[in-house]
Amino acid sequence: MINMINYQNPDKFVNRHNGPDDKEISEMLEVIGVASLDELIDQTVPPHIRSKNEMDLDEPLSEYDFIKNLKEIAAKNKIYRSYIGMGYYPSITPPVIQRNILENPGWYTQYTPYQAEIAQGQARSASEFSDYGNGSDRYGNRKRFTA
Repeated sequence: MINMINYQNPDKFVNRHNGPDDKEISEMLEVIGVASLDELIDQTVPPHIRSKNEMDLDEPLSEYDFIKNLKEIAAKNKIYRSYIGMGYYPSITPPVIQRNILENPGWYTQYTPYQAEIAQGQARSASEFSDYGNGSDRYGNRKRFTA
């Protein structure tokens, strides 16, 4: 059953969080055999990787203020062109290549393919691309191109 008290103040994220309550935490700690969350952390996280200093955190923000602050930070982003890969070439991909090679539904299926099927699709794609380039079909027959 939904407890409507959790929705009386919609700005309080913690009231809408689906995490365990104190009773559920106590039950979990009892099952795993520790007295507190601190004891659980002591047994779980090695001491040499734990910080011995208190964290210097800003005052907490409401969800509304956090989103507002995040939008202000995001507005400072600059959008640049990505040149990741083998380089950027402002070329046009012919529609026949785009549809029959890059977008051909024969290269993928409704289910998750096995590695062998992926490799076969990649090999076929390379072969088809090569055939388009040399003017023959996959059986070695020369294609006629008319303008």
